[in-house]
Amino acid sequence: MGNSVLDGRVSAVSGDAIITKFYTSAAWIEGRAEQQLEEIAGWTGVQKIAAFPDLHPGKFGPVGCAVLADHIFPQLIGNDIGCGMSLFQLDLPVRKLKLEKALRRMRVLGEPASEDQRWRLEEIGLPTDLFATSLGTVGGGNHFCEVQTLAEADDSTGLYTSCLYLLVHSGSRGFGNAVLEVVPQGSYAGLQEDSDAAQIYLKDHDKAVRWARLNRQVIAERAAEALRADLMLLVDAPHNLLVQHGDRWLHRKGAAVAEQGFVPLAGSRASASYLMFPIGHVDALRSLAHGAGRRYDRSSMHGRVRAKKSDLEAMQRNTFGGRILCEDRNLLIEEAPLAYKSARSVAEDLDRTGAAHSVAEFHPLLTFKKTRDGRRS
Repeated sequence: MGNSVLDGRVSAVSGDAIITKFYTSAAWIEGRAEQQLEEIAGWTGVQKIAAFPDLHPGKFGPVGCAVLADHIFPQLIGNDIGCGMSLFQLDLPVRKLKLEKALRRMRVLGEPASEDQRWRLEEIGLPTDLFATSLGTVGGGNHFCEVQTLAEADDSTGLYTSCLYLLVHSGSRGFGNAVLEVVPQGSYAGLQEDSDAAQIYLKDHDKAVRWARLNRQVIAERAAEALRADLMLLVDAPHNLLVQHGDRWLHRKGAAVAEQGFVPLAGSRASASYLMFPIGHVDALRSLAHGAGRRYDRSSMHGRVRAKKSDLEAMQRNTFGGRILCEDRNLLIEEAPLAYKSARSVAEDLDRTGAAHSVAEFHPLLTFKKTRDGRRS
C-alpha cells in the first residue's frame, strides 16, 4: 500500500481501490476501523472509498465512509436504512421557551403517535400498514430529537440567533431491519444489479429511505406541536443509503449526502453541533461526516462512567444549561458524552482536508432520547 499526503488528506491504494481519508493524524481513529477500510477495499468491484473523521468500527464495515463499487453490498448500508438528520427552524423565539414546561411536553415523543398516520404513508406511495405504529417515534441507540440554540452563523445561512432549532436523528426503525433480514444468503459477497435479489433489495431499500425521511418529519411535527410552535425544514440529510452513481453504486454508511447544500454534523448531547458547507471535493464522493462518531463502544461505556444516582442525574444536564430527557439507565450510560469524539475536531478536520467548512454552531438545549415507557428500536 502506498500513501500520499496533501494538506492533511491521505490517499491510499489498497488492492484495486483508492481510499481517501479526510482526517489528519490528530483524529481519534480506532485501528479496527482502518482495518475494516482495508478489508472493504479488497471486496469484489470496490473502486473508491471516502473515509471521514467520525470513522469508527461497525458490524460489517466502518461507520463514517462512502464506498463506490460496481456490486451492491446490502450489509454496508446496514439495518437502519435511510437513517439521517433533519434540521428545522422553529418560529418559537429563544426568550419564550420555558425549559421545564418544554421538558414535560416533549415526553410525548416516548409514546406512539396518537393520530392515525396511515394517510401519511399513502401520501408517499407506501402501504398504509407499513410499520405505521412506529411512525413518528425516535427509537433507541444514538437517535434523538434535540431543541437547539444558534450560537453563531455565517450570513450566507440566513439563520437567526433569536430562533430555536430542532435537529432530528432517526431512521427506518424496524422496517430497515426487516429489509436486511430477508436478503438471501450469499448476498453479502456482492450482488449484480440485474439479479433478482438485487432488484428486490433495491425496491425495499428505496421504500425504507422514504419511510425514514417521513419518520423524521413526523417526529419534528410532534415535537413542534408539544412546544406550541410551527416549523420549517432547512435540510434533510440521510446517511445510510445506496444510490446509483453512473454505472456504479455509491454506498453510504454514516456518511451524509452532501449534494443539497448544507449538512448537519451532530455533536453529543453535551456538545455543540455544526452546520457544514461541502466544498465538493471529488474524492469525497458527494458525502460528508454526519456527526462526532463514537469513541468507545456501548458495552465498554458501562465501565468508563460512574453510575450512582447522582452521576445519572448529572448526565441529564449539560454545560449549556440544557436538559436531557432519557429515563433508560443503560442508554444514558451508553450514550454519555464520553462515548463520542469531539464534533469540533471532526469539523476542523473536514476543513483542513478540503471537504467542507463550518457555517454555523448550535448548542443543545433540550435533548429527547427515551422515556421509561417508550419503546426501543
